[in-house]
This record gives sequence, structure tokens and C-alpha cells, in this order.
Amino acid sequence: MSEGLDAALRLVRAQSALVRRFDARLGGLHGVSLADFTLLLRLEQAPGGRMRRVDLAEALGLTASGVTRGLAPLERIGLVTRETDARDARVAYAALTGTGRRLLAEMRTTAEETAAEVFAGPAWPAADIARLADLLTRLGGTGLTGR
Repeated sequence: MSEGLDAALRLVRAQSALVRRFDARLGGLHGVSLADFTLLLRLEQAPGGRMRRVDLAEALGLTASGVTRGLAPLERIGLVTRETDARDARVAYAALTGTGRRLLAEMRTTAEETAAEVFAGPAWPAADIARLADLLTRLGGTGLTGR
């Protein structure tokens, strides 16, 4: 097996393990998945806490229909609302609600604690974590600030 394929398969396996861990914590405490949390974070980072759905899809690496499917349950529980553009009714925005902002702060604390557990101890010095972040960025990964 090539080193590239081996590395790709290891990355996929590690990603699956991380998603399960974050989903378990976020779901158990807040009733959301890691995907929901990531979507809410992107909205929080946007000017005014809102983004056009197409831009949100681009930022998350999803299709427009994938974003619509992801937003629906968040809208039902009042974390996100749908807004139209005053100048162009064809443009739809997803906007974080006040409740969404408040609960996202709690979710962020849970996510921070989970990440600290994942990268705890002498096996993960800060330099290694920074190097991993740099390598993932080279593969197209984005972090909290979308970079």
C-alpha cells in the first residue's frame, strides 16, 4: 500500500473517531451534532451572525441542499431563523437567533473541553498540535476562523 493511501486512510479513521467523540458529548449535553455545532460556529463568525445559504454551503464544504437539510432542525428548535434580503426576496439568509447565540456559547465550552481531552498530556505538546493544524490546512481543512 502506498504511503499516501495509508495516510489518507489513517486520516479518515481519525476523523471518524473524532466525530463520534464530539457527537456523543455535544449530543448528550446539548442535543446537537458536531455538524450542527460547526454550522452554528460559521454563522456566529459571519457579519451580523447571518450568511446567505449558498455562502454557508461554500464555507462548510457542503451542497446548498445539504445546508438546507442541516438548517431545518436548527430552525425548528429556535437556534437559527430564515431571513430574506430586503432588496432581493430571492436571497435567503440563515441567521443565528439570540437563543442560538446563548446555547452556542455553552456548546463551545463542551467542544473546548472535548478537544482538550483529545489533545491532553505529554503525547500532544502544543507544537505538535500546531503542526497538525498546519498540515490539515494544507489538505483544505479550516478551523475556527475559516482559514
